[in-house]
Amino acid sequence: MLIDLDILFTWGGVAKKYRKNDIIFYEDTCANFYYQIIEGRVKLMNCNDKGKEYIQGMFEAGNCFGEPPLLVGCKYPCTAVCLSDCVILKLSKDKFLSILSEYSHIQQSLLQLLAYRIYNKSLHNKHIINQTPEHRIISFLESYKSQSENNTSSVMIPYTRQEIADLTGLRVETVIRTLSLLNKKQRVQIKNHKIYW
Repeated sequence: MLIDLDILFTWGGVAKKYRKNDIIFYEDTCANFYYQIIEGRVKLMNCNDKGKEYIQGMFEAGNCFGEPPLLVGCKYPCTAVCLSDCVILKLSKDKFLSILSEYSHIQQSLLQLLAYRIYNKSLHNKHIINQTPEHRIISFLESYKSQSENNTSSVMIPYTRQEIADLTGLRVETVIRTLSLLNKKQRVQIKNHKIYW
């Protein structure tokens, strides 16, 4: 969801620059702001005691992130980390809620966005339970392609093998081996280390 930047700035939004690997917010901290990416990429992730990451979501310019805990008054269930240098607009919770009250079309767009994310998370969880690595990876690639602007022809997947592993709950070695097998079966194309689906 992209709220018009003019609206956000008019209501007190502030654009802040972040560097790659900067933390925007930590897991278990209070949700007090609406965030919308102007430039760059952000991941929401959890990390266990052994350092293994699980990526909850990845967001790019034009996306917002972190709204559910903001709307329900809970703490963030994950940490937000910059994957590149970023410019992110930040707006206080009270101003964000005022915008939702003032602009019904924004409220409707947010409702659709949240429903879409819940639906996709349910599909993702369905594919993780008792499925082969091949099935998990194909489901991930299909999901990405369905969200892309060009979902009819071959689409370049902008994720690293490690990011695919973190998003699917697999080990990176398993992802590499499975993608190689899918390439041999001509289910995916790998050109110059880039994955096309």
